[in-house]
Amino acid sequence: MLIQLLSNHPEAVVQIVKQTPLWVGGLLAALLALGTSQLRYRTASLVRITVMPVAMTAFSLWGTFTAFGSSPMFTEVLIAWAAVAAVTLALIAPGRTNATYDGGTRTYAIPGSWVPLALILGIFMTKYVVGVELAMQPQLARDGQFTLVVGMLYGAFSGIFTGRAARLWRLAARPSAAAVAA
Repeated sequence: MLIQLLSNHPEAVVQIVKQTPLWVGGLLAALLALGTSQLRYRTASLVRITVMPVAMTAFSLWGTFTAFGSSPMFTEVLIAWAAVAAVTLALIAPGRTNATYDGGTRTYAIPGSWVPLALILGIFMTKYVVGVELAMQPQLARDGQFTLVVGMLYGAFSGIFTGRAARLWRLAARPSAAAVAA
């Protein structure tokens, strides 16, 4: 509906943006800053690399709860979210990383990547578009296909974030890393 509206009436973008609460722009700016910070080489501690997937998973769950918390499909949406998150995590986590771990300083050296920025914007845009769609068509919260697809999309974002972090956690858990730390 939203894409159809915007393709037939591009001027509707102005009205949609005008109806958007001001804090959403602040949130977008903060998320853009966070995602942009991931574009350059950096060092980070275990705690710091854990914060991003936890925060983005919370953002994903928040999107799911705010969109479908009162929907009769909510249980199914959560199951779909969890299933896709788990499968995506299982597919992503075993992959390789270009980061390194220094057991002596207990820090990671992480090359820059556009992937976190893309995932952050993906979650934000999903939440925004779903919010607009539900404001225009509240009955979509009862539409099984819509709710499950959105729940699975949120789950995929969470699984990717957590899977990428798991690759880093694995570096610290290697015996060679633990031996250096000792």
